[in-house]
Amino acid sequence: MSEQLNSEPVLARDDGFHPVTEEAPVTLAPDTDPKTLADRMHHDLIAIDFPSFGDGRGFSLARRLRELGYKGRLRASGRLIADQYAMARRVGFDEVQVAADIAARQPEDQWLARADWKDWDHRAQLAG
Repeated sequence: MSEQLNSEPVLARDDGFHPVTEEAPVTLAPDTDPKTLADRMHHDLIAIDFPSFGDGRGFSLARRLRELGYKGRLRASGRLIADQYAMARRVGFDEVQVAADIAARQPEDQWLARADWKDWDHRAQLAG
């Protein structure tokens, strides 16, 4: 991991850690009213905030956005751990942004260990 990644937030993707290089996305709180999601569909990048490790409402919000037809990039951002990566990918997130301190405690190899999420997507396997 580069020095830049050591002090800056990182994006965890299926192929490892990446620096955050683009402009700030439109960010939704986990308690965003689902009735307002249709107004967000035109954005290229939406981040859903996870304010605490135990707050899973963002997973439901991501799933709802995808069900409504959102095709842009969807990012989970905040207090997530590597163990949640597979769930984030299954509900529709493309990537997870975590702070440098989380990335230091749970390095890239721990996130990559969950990048085989498709192999464990039992619901998709049942659907064929």
